[in-house]
Parts: sequence; C-alpha cells; structure tokens
Amino acid sequence: MPAKSTTPGPRDERGVLAAQILTAARSAFADSGWAGTTMRAVARGAEVDPALVYHYFGSKEGLLDAATTPPQRWLENVAKTWTTPLDELGAELLRTMLAAWADDEIGPVLRAVLQTAAHEQSTREKLRLIVERSLIGVSHLGVDERDRLVRSGLISSQIMGLAMMRYVWKIEPVASMTDDEIVGAVGPSLQHYIQGDISVPT
Repeated sequence: MPAKSTTPGPRDERGVLAAQILTAARSAFADSGWAGTTMRAVARGAEVDPALVYHYFGSKEGLLDAATTPPQRWLENVAKTWTTPLDELGAELLRTMLAAWADDEIGPVLRAVLQTAAHEQSTREKLRLIVERSLIGVSHLGVDERDRLVRSGLISSQIMGLAMMRYVWKIEPVASMTDDEIVGAVGPSLQHYIQGDISVPT
C-alpha cells in the first residue's frame, strides 16, 4: 500500500498511483454520479492523500474526463466487430458489449460514462461522440447513408438501453440473465435492424 504523501515519487510510482486514483474515481462516478462524488471520497477509495488527486488531475472535471475516457483497445474491438459477416453481426455486437461490461477496466469506464452523462455536459458530449464515431460511424449497413445511420442508430439505442437496464439500474430479470439468454433474446431484434425491413408504413 503506498504511503500517503503529497510528494511525487519516481515516474513508475506516479503511474501506479494515477492508475489507482482512476480506478477509485471510476467506481465513485459509476456508483454515485457526478454530484455524489467528491475528490476526498476518491482519495479515500484510492488510499492516497487528497492533494495527490489534485496533483495528477487538477480538478474534479479533469478527474471525470480521465475516468470516462474509454480504453483504445475497446474502441478498436468495437470497430473490428462491425466487420463481422452480416448474418452473425447482431449476436456478435451483443457479445462484444457483454464482454466489455464484464472487463475490469472497461466496465467501470462505461458505467461512469452512462451514470454521469445525464447531468454533466462534457461527459454527455463524450458519450455522443462515442456513439456517433464508434457505434454508428464505423458501420457499413444499409443501401444509402440515411439507411445506414437509421439502422446503426437503432442498434446503438438497443445496446445502450440494455446496458442501462442490466448494468447501471440493475433491473431484474434482465440484470441476472445469462449472456447466452441475452444474446438469444435480443440478438434477433438487432439482426432485424441489420437486415430487416425498417421502412415506415405510409
């Protein structure tokens, strides 16, 4: 356990402490949101002096920004998933989401983003960019650009709604369904958005 000190240590120690603080911050923002999270609470969770939190991240806003920035490996994995053959894409998108939320690093970031986006403008903008660039922007669906955007947007809405129910609000029975049950139940809906007729009757 690191000593509680405001004096920066060697570079490798600073990296460890910064990561320790970020882990505590993600948990705090995910569990308590923006208003319920304080720098002192994060410091307690990380077992460091509060001055170190300010030293590394400058402010609560800076800490939130760092805590809600998704790891690059997740963004790359999402982009790779969109290259899955269309017949298998719905199920694979769900499995990618489920794996991300189960990941010890990625899951807390996603929870922190969804928990704080409703009340904090900068995180809301970050979430919008994540959806537009990583969930919608990399898809290759549809017969034209509008069709692509509509299909990708509906898929994203389903995935995000499921994530809120299952991981943020933890509403049963969705929260305790197995991954296979989720894929079996929700996968066909995503597959409809991928390949089905989504035209609006006139």
